Amino acid sequence: MLSYQTGAPGAPLIEAESETPVPTGTEVLIKTVACGVCHSDIHLHDGGFELGDGKVLNVGREGHVLGHEIFGEVVAVGPDAQDVAVGDRRVVYPWIGCGECAVCERGEEHLCTPGRALGIVAAGGFATHVLIPHSRYLFDKGAVPDALAATYACSGLTAYGAIKKLGELSPADEVVIIGAGGVGMMAIQIARALGIDPIVVDIDPAKLEAAQQLGVTRTYDSSDMDSAKAIRKTYGGVYAALDFVGAESSVNYGLATLRKGGMLLVVGLFGGALSLPIPFLPMNARVIQGSYVGSPEDMAELMVMVREGKIAPIDIQERPLSEASAALADLKQGKVKGRQVLVAD
Repeated sequence: MLSYQTGAPGAPLIEAESETPVPTGTEVLIKTVACGVCHSDIHLHDGGFELGDGKVLNVGREGHVLGHEIFGEVVAVGPDAQDVAVGDRRVVYPWIGCGECAVCERGEEHLCTPGRALGIVAAGGFATHVLIPHSRYLFDKGAVPDALAATYACSGLTAYGAIKKLGELSPADEVVIIGAGGVGMMAIQIARALGIDPIVVDIDPAKLEAAQQLGVTRTYDSSDMDSAKAIRKTYGGVYAALDFVGAESSVNYGLATLRKGGMLLVVGLFGGALSLPIPFLPMNARVIQGSYVGSPEDMAELMVMVREGKIAPIDIQERPLSEASAALADLKQGKVKGRQVLVAD
């Protein structure tokens, strides 16, 4: 099998050839058909997350195979594998836990530390083959295109997991989506499918235009903090802001749009630090919460919506798996609209 592995931080990926794994026990081997390229891949490729004040969380390591948005075809199964057959084409749930800790027992494998997440801890989809521990992590995509199907494992699941945390909304509860990039665009689709009419903000006019083409009627330029005041004045503050950027500026923008009792959900991992007066938290009764991808249950619910055709497609840019390094570079430089997906050469 071929894989594209990390070398020095930020350096081009290294093409490597190795023996194709042979599945044992409940394992399933898939041949990669498509693998999305995520902003998290950039952080892992560069070797760190910016924590603000010059601090960095070091996460890089050499010889790692990135890629967690995986769609593939089953080519071999272990002797104990069930409910799967050679030839099945499936979306892979990559946020795999140890299966034994208290977190996993709660069904929250995506929060297991360190876990066995594909492309994060274990080898991922920037390769011709990926070994999956169990068939329960494989999901039927229905009739959607292969490249689009891959994106549901992260951008779709991340968006769905965040929106699900909003709980039941009243008709007057307004929701702001910050960032109309790959995950934000998926969030717009899912929100609308669930009957939510979001307000969408971004610093890029082209992305706001793309959101409008999806049916969004209220967009604001978030590079101007006065627009946050305008949102608060127009709607009396919003119930929730979903930040799919995760930068200091976007977090502060989200907080500025909230009403009393409002919720800020931070999803993006751009980086930085947050500083705010502690008395404002109880005085405004606000909730600041992180949201990290989603559980296997969330994935199952999302894929039902996908198979039923309730989520319109996002813009997909296909490119060969051999261009993995170039895809990372283009994403890092902000040249990508929608989602890049690497497909088998």
